[in-house]
Amino acid sequence: MNLIEEFNDYRSRMNEKIMSADNKVIKRFFNLDTNAYAAGAVDVKTKEMIGLACSMVLRCDDCIKYHLGKSYEAGLSKEEVFEVFSIATLIGGSIVIPHLRRAAEYWEALEQNNQDV
Repeated sequence: MNLIEEFNDYRSRMNEKIMSADNKVIKRFFNLDTNAYAAGAVDVKTKEMIGLACSMVLRCDDCIKYHLGKSYEAGLSKEEVFEVFSIATLIGGSIVIPHLRRAAEYWEALEQNNQDV
């Protein structure tokens, strides 16, 4: 199983378990998150770039992977993603660099995965 499949499989499996608890607050939060990233006055591509930058500054590797995957699906180019990386690193400082490394690795895996298909 590759890096992308491993992340997506784990995320899906755990989300199913969490949602099966039928907790109203958790369900509403998940729904709010889904709706926040839907197209509106701001397009999906831009929202994913914002989500990616914030995730990097907050140093959430799972969030970074999620937003990289969504950014890839939204059609961001490598150049656009690296501009987001640069802004996040500038805002977050050197503490972001380890997450930047893993983000670059994951983006590379997304590109490679698409070539294999």
